[in-house]
Amino acid sequence: MLSNTCKYAIRAVIYLAVNDEDGKKIGIKQISKDLDIPTPFLGKILQSLAKQKLLKSTKGPHGGFSIGRSPEEITLFDIVSIIDGSDVFTNCLIGMHSCKSNSDGGYACPVHDQYSSIRKQMYDFFSNETIAKILSNMEEKSDYIKL
Repeated sequence: MLSNTCKYAIRAVIYLAVNDEDGKKIGIKQISKDLDIPTPFLGKILQSLAKQKLLKSTKGPHGGFSIGRSPEEITLFDIVSIIDGSDVFTNCLIGMHSCKSNSDGGYACPVHDQYSSIRKQMYDFFSNETIAKILSNMEEKSDYIKL
């Protein structure tokens, strides 16, 4: 359901929240190594999140990334909508352009009614699940560095 890029983004935000110590910046190479994500790919992901103010980015020899907002204010929906877009929460499950999920006045696709309630549950979960809630559910935070 989520792209690998989006999964990496969620892992990176959790990582930065776990390691948040008075605005301390963590270099891209360190994050890449700890999460086992290729550095150039991770850099593009983190820059997208920083552009939307979920993360803070500082250039230079002592630069790096840190969490940009309080973990209580960052939802999974925020991350997913930045990286993958919100189509999964609105569009037709099987991609029918004529489905009423995709067009005004369209007809329901064969799975529209069954998927509508699931889509609503997914939207509610992603909108209400914050990074803070995820952190509170983690018993030993160091176990989650290499997710």
